[in-house]
Amino acid sequence: MKNCLVTGYRAHELNIFDQKHKGIAYIQKAIRTKLISLIEEGLEWVITPGQYGVDLWAMEVAILLKQDYPHLKCSIIAAYLNPEDKWKDDKKEYFHQIIKGLDYYASVSKQPYEGPWQLKARDDLLFRKTDGIVLLYDEDAGEGSPKFYKERALRKQQEEDYTYISISSDDIQSIADDERYNE
Repeated sequence: MKNCLVTGYRAHELNIFDQKHKGIAYIQKAIRTKLISLIEEGLEWVITPGQYGVDLWAMEVAILLKQDYPHLKCSIIAAYLNPEDKWKDDKKEYFHQIIKGLDYYASVSKQPYEGPWQLKARDDLLFRKTDGIVLLYDEDAGEGSPKFYKERALRKQQEEDYTYISISSDDIQSIADDERYNE
């Protein structure tokens, strides 16, 4: 896999409302483990839609991994212009810090939000440009925005050579348990 889409829940879907939440570190460790394995197998690009939540936490991890893997490139492909416009200031600041570490940032639509067609166009592009997905999603936890990514990734996997890698809440709980056990 050369180009990997990484996405999952939005922060509010996980009941995470600020960057100080302890769960973020466990989510990032799970993502880091998956990405390192992929990088060592030839991964070149980590790409996300740039939503506040798993997308940005994954991008933060990928940017840090560039220190050990300088060939790695990071990109956010947003659906529309200035997706952070309605976010609170601390989230906007975090988003802008992430953007500074990217190799490529663009929005599919050059307009502010106009409708769901922009999200569909973004997702179409993301699936065309990637060879696989790392998705943080847990069906047992209830439905959320990642459900559509999972369904689409599994369809694409059946139709062509597309890799689907999941991170579940059990994976994250296992990391948290290991850390508590090793303290």
